Amino acid sequence: MTPTWNVSSARLLALLACSGLSVCAQNAREFPLRSLEGLELRNVKAEVSEYRGRRAVRLTDSPDAARSGTPGGGEAIAILAGSDFEDGTIEAMVAGAPKSGASEGARGFIGIAFRSQPHASRFECFYLRPTNGRAGDQLRRNHSTQYISHPDFPWQRLRNETPGVYESYVDLEPGVWTPIKIVVSGTQARLYVHDAVQPCLIVNDLRLGKSRGQIALWIGLDTDGYFSDLKIK
Repeated sequence: MTPTWNVSSARLLALLACSGLSVCAQNAREFPLRSLEGLELRNVKAEVSEYRGRRAVRLTDSPDAARSGTPGGGEAIAILAGSDFEDGTIEAMVAGAPKSGASEGARGFIGIAFRSQPHASRFECFYLRPTNGRAGDQLRRNHSTQYISHPDFPWQRLRNETPGVYESYVDLEPGVWTPIKIVVSGTQARLYVHDAVQPCLIVNDLRLGKSRGQIALWIGLDTDGYFSDLKIK
């Protein structure tokens, strides 16, 4: 026997469908990064800029900031004040290159910090070294991506104590828009670059353990960095 559908049934289904979509929308947050509203700046200068066809937030070192002895340890970072993240997916478009007059060791360091504690006192972070991606030296290429956990596990310590475990190769170009995705679950995080199906860097022991906190835009020394279209799911 064929079920009889009436107007009330159709309305109920429509309401249920709308409710489901609403829940999905609430579970996903978008930060277009087309203004500086809601950014807590620490040791960086920020401005809204049009860069290679995208409206973006541009971050550079703040020359007036003391890069030590400050909350966050002098890290150059812009915290998304409205964010709250434990597990899930973070996606963004980033473009980093050494700024004009940068030191020889500048690599265009650019990345995303997550589970940041107040004032960036502690956080996890994945970042890129764009000038390493196509370097003529293989060892330098192998240092194209990096995981750090501030403040106790900077890159120097991780590289010295566990060489090759917390960094890897991926093809990069300085100053070019690059899609990145970070997938976090418990104490594991995976970094995907260029919409790749497979991660280029896997961390199975996040040093802050299972925690939660804010999302932040991160740059390293002498970087001219651009961020756009950040999404949290």
